[in-house]
Amino acid sequence: MSAKAFLTEEEQQRIMDCVKEVEKTTSGEIVPVIADVSHHYPSAEALSSMLFAMVTGLGVCELWGRTDMWTYLAVFLGLNLGFQFLVKAVPILKKPFVGKRRMREEVAEGAMTAFYGNGLHRTRDETGIIIYVSVYERMVQVLADKGINDKIDTGVWEEVVENLTKAIQDGKPADGICAAVRRCGELVAREFPIKHDDTDELPNLIVNGKIQ
Repeated sequence: MSAKAFLTEEEQQRIMDCVKEVEKTTSGEIVPVIADVSHHYPSAEALSSMLFAMVTGLGVCELWGRTDMWTYLAVFLGLNLGFQFLVKAVPILKKPFVGKRRMREEVAEGAMTAFYGNGLHRTRDETGIIIYVSVYERMVQVLADKGINDKIDTGVWEEVVENLTKAIQDGKPADGICAAVRRCGELVAREFPIKHDDTDELPNLIVNGKIQ
């Protein structure tokens, strides 16, 4: 599933409205970011296509009654090329070959890249917060800027990540993101209340690199 298909237009609007409402109570700048994928995992792509070709090649050779090494090698090479195209077109096929730890590492890196790439480190009071959702991995990362981390224990984001991840697994991503936005607002509002001259410094939703 792509980031664009992850949320309907109505759900995207609901999230943006939620961010605007929450930011009326705090100088924190909360930005949900929805990414297609955090990494393309080329090694898993190669491994999955090879294994599919090996197993299918054995079956094809058995059906042909040709089990010599050279026939199998020729069949394997042809099938491997075909499966490479298939796995690229249907990325879910390589997911079993990507470990959870590897995905967590890539999502963490993706979140950090999105944080700096979208300027969350440039707010006036260093109060940017990213709620990063990587659709392919079905994983979430929450990062806050230095101004917030100096006053709030970074461990508080674990609760937000856990609840949002569960909402995504339950098929309610928009509800989960809105709840995450509200919870982030609650966590920072006391230390960073709204200021009289506060402005909306950052986008209220970014989907696959595009501001909504």
